[in-house]
Amino acid sequence: MNATPATGRPKSEPGFLDRVRSAMPAIRWLRTYDKSWLRGDLVAGVTLAAYLLPAGLGDASLANLPPEAGLYACLFSGLVFWLFCSSRHTAITVTSAISLLVGASLGEISRGDTTRYGALAAGIALLVSGIAFIAWLAKAGSIVNFISESVMVGFKCGVALFLASTQLPKLFGVHGAHGNFWENAAAFLKNLHETNLTSLSLGMVALVVLVCGKFLLKNKPVALFVVIGGIAASSVLGLEARGVKLLGDVPQGLPNVGLPAIGWTDLNELLPLALACFMLGAVETAAIGRTFAAKHGGRLDANQEFLALAAANLAAGLGRGFPVSGGMSQSLVNEGGGARTPLSGALASGFILIVVLFFSHLLRTLPQPVLAAIVLVAVTGLFKVSTLQHLRRTNRTEYIVAVAALIGVLSSGLLRGVLIGAIISLVLLIRRASRPNVAMLGRIPGSRRFSDFDRHPDNELIPGVSIFRPEASLIYFNMDHVHDSIMERVRAQSPAPKLVVLDLSAAAYVDMHSAHMLAGLAEELKSTGIRFRVVEARSAVRDRLRGEGVDEKIGGINRFTSVADALETSPEGTTSEPLPTGPQH
Repeated sequence: MNATPATGRPKSEPGFLDRVRSAMPAIRWLRTYDKSWLRGDLVAGVTLAAYLLPAGLGDASLANLPPEAGLYACLFSGLVFWLFCSSRHTAITVTSAISLLVGASLGEISRGDTTRYGALAAGIALLVSGIAFIAWLAKAGSIVNFISESVMVGFKCGVALFLASTQLPKLFGVHGAHGNFWENAAAFLKNLHETNLTSLSLGMVALVVLVCGKFLLKNKPVALFVVIGGIAASSVLGLEARGVKLLGDVPQGLPNVGLPAIGWTDLNELLPLALACFMLGAVETAAIGRTFAAKHGGRLDANQEFLALAAANLAAGLGRGFPVSGGMSQSLVNEGGGARTPLSGALASGFILIVVLFFSHLLRTLPQPVLAAIVLVAVTGLFKVSTLQHLRRTNRTEYIVAVAALIGVLSSGLLRGVLIGAIISLVLLIRRASRPNVAMLGRIPGSRRFSDFDRHPDNELIPGVSIFRPEASLIYFNMDHVHDSIMERVRAQSPAPKLVVLDLSAAAYVDMHSAHMLAGLAEELKSTGIRFRVVEARSAVRDRLRGEGVDEKIGGINRFTSVADALETSPEGTTSEPLPTGPQH
């Protein structure tokens, strides 16, 4: 047990309050809060709330949920997220990607039972909370890297196209389908002749205003003014009588907070969808935090963000919402509004609370084409054609992964699409790890150093000697590739080398199977009259080779012998010019 330097008495274990303080960064910020920051946080909170209100309504429609579900999710998650997050500017919200994922997948799980739909959506949020909490306990911050950026690019492009297929019918005032992208697009084109010109005109005006505002009034709550304008136009022009669909009643007041009415079998069926929502939310939230950490200094604690996501989704689930995560555009609005601490997010939730308690009835006359325009503009950043083109030019493999994720989303739905992309990423990761580069080394002219001959053809090959360096740890799933690569190069040489030297300086780890593979390689070479030596192995690798009893079979190992030393002390190496001595410049 540790003791204090002054008294020698054992240190006491951290108390409950100490653990709470370490898990809630907001406590530290509040203790050092400067009153001059309040104005920036207050202005940012108002601006953020104005941005979150239409986003909550729009994303609720994407999830096929009533509009109040989006407001509740933003409200309750925002009240707790700021207490636990490590990023000062990240804003918690409902997002288009997760909302679409819920809307596209939950209908099949609910089997058309609309009365259970909201309860199942809240149940997903609770499952996401549990998964995020387990990830926090396990300190699994690196899990966010398992979905590669190329998968996310393809997934987001697919989401943008799928989104367009669901929102264009609302914009044109025609009937839409509820299937995959191809079914939705076919239904839209089939019913295009039914276009309601009033709906289309209103939606196009909203689109023009939003697009102009995006370029001319960056990070300003233009969408809120569009919502207000749409409500005013509906009342003045009598849009409902002209066949324009309206948002409908939005309940005033707070919901009954508590566990949704679902059973254990429902949770089991919802688990794959919750895992996909968690991965999307974790990747997006971590990406936002890293962006602001690089911009403002500091370091993102990905594990801490897991705890913040767990708390936010728990609150959203208990408050009759659906899964939430960090939102990039909302976070940029928060930063642009002058936020100094995460308190701005709590203040934004306070303003949303006022709307929910006293003004939600005003949202009833919001035209659906206006809401569709808001959603379409909000996710235009998801379709990154330039990024796809860059991948096609620079890395065809990652381009194929991105296209596979995109096609998976369009053809199989959002849930299967992201899973297809993630599986392809993992397969490629395993393939790369199982086929490490095995460099054949040549001497750098005029020095005692050796490097990859294929990359530097001016290097000098040593007559009668072949030198190899596997550029990865040796593990059971790549040892055959390393063995075969060495033997193929040895067999291809004429005349055959008399000595093979294996440089293990790049191998941080060698497992049991690979240690015995090296011994077998030495025996195989010895049977053809070729000596084998291993040099420059790290301490852990030397311990493994000695522990497996193969060190003598591979010519003995120590920490002093370099590649140059092995050549100088071997009869085969004396056939070449003497290696330079002393420091080389």
